[in-house]
Amino acid sequence: MIKMIKRETHTIDVANRKLGRVATEISHILIGKHKPSYEAYKDNGDIVKIKNIEEIVVTGKKKEMKKYFRHSGYLGGLKEKTFEEIFQNKPGKVLKQAVYGMLPKNKLRDKRIKRLKIKNNN
Repeated sequence: MIKMIKRETHTIDVANRKLGRVATEISHILIGKHKPSYEAYKDNGDIVKIKNIEEIVVTGKKKEMKKYFRHSGYLGGLKEKTFEEIFQNKPGKVLKQAVYGMLPKNKLRDKRIKRLKIKNNN
């Protein structure tokens, strides 16, 4: 007999909250650590919806100094962008990448990140 996992939906308003603090809270919910039935090898986390992503806060000089890298796979194909450049175009990408880095590096990681829904107010 297969037992279905009951997933709740959590809506988080990230206006005027720090990026790292919110990312840890979201990762705990996606993993399911807030539930008494938590087991590390099971994917029993909940769905998380984010709103007001444009108003998230970063401290210090991270807007100008923090860099994100990607590589095309070819020689000399390393691209870099600052936090500010990415945040102007796709503010949700910054939060999603922060949460993705906080999830455990295993086979469940991709399934968990798909349950993160970011709503843009644009």
